[in-house]
Amino acid sequence: MSRLTHLSLLLGLWSAVGTAWPQEIEPPIVSARTDVVTLVVTVVDRKGTHVTGLRPEHFTVYDNGEPQAIQFFTSEDLPATIGLVVDSSGSTRNRRDEVTAAAMAFATISHPNGEFFIVNFNETVWPGLPPGVLFTDDTSLLRAALSAAPAQGMTALYDAVDRALDHLQHGRWDRKALIVVSDGGDNASSRTLDTVLEHARRADAVIYAVTLFDPDNREANPRVLKTLARETGGRAFAPGPGKDVAESVAEIAREIRSGYLIGFAPVETSDGGYRSLRVAVNAGDDRPLMARTRAGYYAAPTRRTIR
Repeated sequence: MSRLTHLSLLLGLWSAVGTAWPQEIEPPIVSARTDVVTLVVTVVDRKGTHVTGLRPEHFTVYDNGEPQAIQFFTSEDLPATIGLVVDSSGSTRNRRDEVTAAAMAFATISHPNGEFFIVNFNETVWPGLPPGVLFTDDTSLLRAALSAAPAQGMTALYDAVDRALDHLQHGRWDRKALIVVSDGGDNASSRTLDTVLEHARRADAVIYAVTLFDPDNREANPRVLKTLARETGGRAFAPGPGKDVAESVAEIAREIRSGYLIGFAPVETSDGGYRSLRVAVNAGDDRPLMARTRAGYYAAPTRRTIR
């Protein structure tokens, strides 16, 4: 959840009327909303083509089924903080070179001001970038980080996604995404899928998945990747044998750059419960459009008392 503070507006109002308050009378108590929920929204038509050029009045945001007033909206091609989470276990050995080439193509066609990091994993999880380098836009560093990882060992997918979600929070851009390249299997993590799903729901990040298909791998579990993508408003791609992984990551890059960023002030709540989200879109021209965003968010107290 992104926090947009409104205290400057309140201070301006106080200064404008402050001389009218007698010294013996305390200023009134003001409830100031301090949180705005931000959503990354992708809109496609019935052919799956990204739809751009829409305006705020074309969208309706539903929080637990109740329509909300949109307070922030942009359709600009904004930079993003993006993590590449790459399976380096033995089950992906045959497609390692292809994955490296696809990741490099993804970085090339992404926003020029974007920042990237890499998390490699087999039965352990380790950062791909050199020590002290949290993010980079240097393609040579990205290539070295991907090429140096051996494809061997077991698979700690859940631990890797959990670590990457933590790392995303250090990024400077509001738009955040993970690209997970794996077969979806996990046989080495200390985290569970439920734990990672909980973390993903709180992280305000979109997860995209590229499933590496291997018919001989009995531990592959593409449903895991589909679940992570669906819950966060992303997509799961499954390029089979003979299909180019680069096509999938290119589609992801286009989607990230064509999405909308929409914000609304959540309803007052005294707990931190999970609330469902849905975005409807109507361009007013009878086109059947679909809006995709994260499934929900964890509410936090949205008002503070200021005296």
